[in-house]
Amino acid sequence: MGMIEDAVSAIKATNIRHIALQAISLGMIVMSALIIWKGLMCFTGSESPVVVVLTGSMEPGFRRGDIIFLHMSKAPIRAGEIVVFHVDGRDTPIVHWVITVHERAETNEVEVLTKGDNNLRDGRGLYAHGQMWLQRHHIMGWSVGFLPYLGWVTIIMTEKPYIQINF
Repeated sequence: MGMIEDAVSAIKATNIRHIALQAISLGMIVMSALIIWKGLMCFTGSESPVVVVLTGSMEPGFRRGDIIFLHMSKAPIRAGEIVVFHVDGRDTPIVHWVITVHERAETNEVEVLTKGDNNLRDGRGLYAHGQMWLQRHHIMGWSVGFLPYLGWVTIIMTEKPYIQINF
């Protein structure tokens, strides 16, 4: 009987060690991802250095599911640049072209009007109620590059929560 009890306790100890190693490995993966994300935030100066295009408003330039890399700069915003911005009261960032910029030299303030390639009108319909222009604090960053279609994983996980549960 002593040998059987020894074998059972050895198996239990192995399972506990195995579970502990898996938990530590998972923790290291999560911490590595957070460190990389924070590093990208510092390097790019953007609160969100990577965003996924969620709509077709910028087609054919950017398609739904593309990943856009952002950089935030103190440089002036100019018409013709692609920016990602957030609107008060909405959680989802928006990708658009800057079509008009009003600069006020006396206050150093900037007002920006945007438009998506695939939209017939400017972006004012997406801004907060009564808002006619975006200010600099709305801009999350400028587009500096993209990877096509790789953001579909995020879209599927967001739009199909039952898939997320299965993984």
